[in-house]
Amino acid sequence: MKYLLMVYTDDTLLDALPAGQYETMMRGCLAHADELQESGCLLDFQQLEAPVTAKSVRVRGARVSITDGPFAEAKEVLAGFNLIEAESMEEAVRIAQEFPWTRTGCIEVRPVRDIAAVRRQVGA
Repeated sequence: MKYLLMVYTDDTLLDALPAGQYETMMRGCLAHADELQESGCLLDFQQLEAPVTAKSVRVRGARVSITDGPFAEAKEVLAGFNLIEAESMEEAVRIAQEFPWTRTGCIEVRPVRDIAAVRRQVGA
């Protein structure tokens, strides 16, 4: 089954790291990601630009609203994601624990819905 590991970081905690620690964590993270990709577990991963570069788009009735940045003020912001293949939620959580960003934010682990099953369900 596929799981999305959404990486949230707290800039306050990242900024408090000793000099060079972020770079060390990032190198370790990338090396680990390479290992997971080689094993077939990690299907894709990306880092996101800072929230200030984002636009939030909403449509309510006939009214379109576009605002700068994320909708809600939050201490932790979505910084990236990892799409993995795992046998169970327990295995997905174990994999999430191996990434260093659990120390400067959190990683939300969520099962990915089978879109083919959704298509069948709605007749699309």
